[in-house]
Amino acid sequence: MRTELLEQIYTIVAQIPPGRVTTYGRVAKMTEGATARMVGSAMRHLPDGHGLPWHRVIAADRKVADHGGAARQRDKLRAEGVLFDANGRVDATRLWP
Repeated sequence: MRTELLEQIYTIVAQIPPGRVTTYGRVAKMTEGATARMVGSAMRHLPDGHGLPWHRVIAADRKVADHGGAARQRDKLRAEGVLFDANGRVDATRLWP
């Protein structure tokens, strides 16, 4: 992936406020050519100690994607006041921007 795209993705993710979420696709649309899968890949490959709020990026169906860090991601979101419905979806009012 091009360095410029990674920088754009990281810049966008850094702006997501606590208690809010966005989707991989929404992040991609704010870049100059990234896809939702590229955004997911960028989140998966963040180096340790990066400080980006990766946990605020969720799937288009407003669920936490199924991955090894899913439980940790849900815990981090709950700690910020994000609630999940019975189907595991985040309320649409929490979507950013």
